[in-house]
Amino acid sequence: MIYLIAAYIAWCLALYFYWQDKFVFPGYHIAVPDPIPSNAEIVVLKLDIETGGQIEAWFIPAPGATAQNPGPAVLFFHGNAENIMQQSEVISRYHSFGCSVFLPEYRGYGNSAGKPSEKAVCADAVCFYDELVKRPEVDKSRIIFHGRSLGGGVAVSLAMQRKPAALVLQSTFKSLASMAYRFGVPPVLVRNPFRTDRAIVNLNVPILIFHGARDMVIPVSHGRKLRDLARGAEYIEYNCGHNDFPGYGNNDAYWSAIRGFLARKGILKD
Repeated sequence: MIYLIAAYIAWCLALYFYWQDKFVFPGYHIAVPDPIPSNAEIVVLKLDIETGGQIEAWFIPAPGATAQNPGPAVLFFHGNAENIMQQSEVISRYHSFGCSVFLPEYRGYGNSAGKPSEKAVCADAVCFYDELVKRPEVDKSRIIFHGRSLGGGVAVSLAMQRKPAALVLQSTFKSLASMAYRFGVPPVLVRNPFRTDRAIVNLNVPILIFHGARDMVIPVSHGRKLRDLARGAEYIEYNCGHNDFPGYGNNDAYWSAIRGFLARKGILKD
């Protein structure tokens, strides 16, 4: 018995000090892929961070968006095993809606310096938002936050501090702390708890939530819980998992649902 207890303590310590970051922020350890094709009009924004170095974000203005004709914009927060260089579809789809796209990069991901943590990436999101609203081609009353998986936790955290016109969540957890038991450890050992469930109840913005019914990474119970906690949220489930979201044949329906939601909320204008 004493050996089992010692092994369990060793596992908890290893998870707390080493493995946890690899589970939560695996993109911190992967190589930078090829960038988005050069035909995209990308404005690169860099911010200094307190630990040294810089973090970056990409702003890709919508065709026709100008200071004289400002349009809506979306802040898109990607999943934990992605980076901003992989978001070509997000750019093209939102551009087709007339939205500019702003892609903040997490610390340690892509070309951003530093080490990611919940506190750091959420604080950086606020700084990037404050830079976005300075852009003359952006209508400040029509800024959307869209978060995928881990990015949903970042988007909700930002919405607590900077109110968006609408919030779109895809395959997002109710909290990372609640997933600790899957690894046989108590939630108190989770250094980046991302309590999305506690934050979303306080938001008074239009919310659209998507989840895969067969999601084995973040179970569908998380999406349904967020739906129940949010004020009047719209909720859509697809018969898919996490990494294959939205599933075969559903991609156009997924983007049409987003467009329809934004149009109903008056964010997209004819």
